[in-house]
Amino acid sequence: MWQRIQTVFLAIAIVSLVAAIFLPIWVFQDPSGKSHELYALHYSIIENGARNTTYFPYSITAILLIAAATLAFLEIRKFKDRITQIKMGALNSLIIAIAMCAAVYFGTTMIKTFQGGKYGFGLWLPAIAVVCNWVAIRFIKRDEKLVRDSDRLR
Repeated sequence: MWQRIQTVFLAIAIVSLVAAIFLPIWVFQDPSGKSHELYALHYSIIENGARNTTYFPYSITAILLIAAATLAFLEIRKFKDRITQIKMGALNSLIIAIAMCAAVYFGTTMIKTFQGGKYGFGLWLPAIAVVCNWVAIRFIKRDEKLVRDSDRLR
């Protein structure tokens, strides 16, 4: 299972998806000293050391990232059924894309609300996961073609 290159790409996708949950999507320090941080799981305002956290609707992004990481793990486990792997990979790409859209939407809303801020790594890591997932699907398709071509030779 680990000797296949697609497994390595799927593992990188899992790591990037899990890391995206814990890294900020958007960060802003306003002139009054408040720090605003948007994560995939929550939105926090830190003022004088006190943290005020809101989970809903921002946790939707984290739920989608966890679902995508779980699906990528299950995709690794289905190494004997390449067609199912390809279908799961396509579904996973869709889920990651929806999670990225949610993160961009929430981040853009925060930028419009506070007139500033900067995007963090939590926004870019799902893009790495999508690319790794696409590359893994490509290698899975290549393996399936190789198996089908070898069946024709028998």
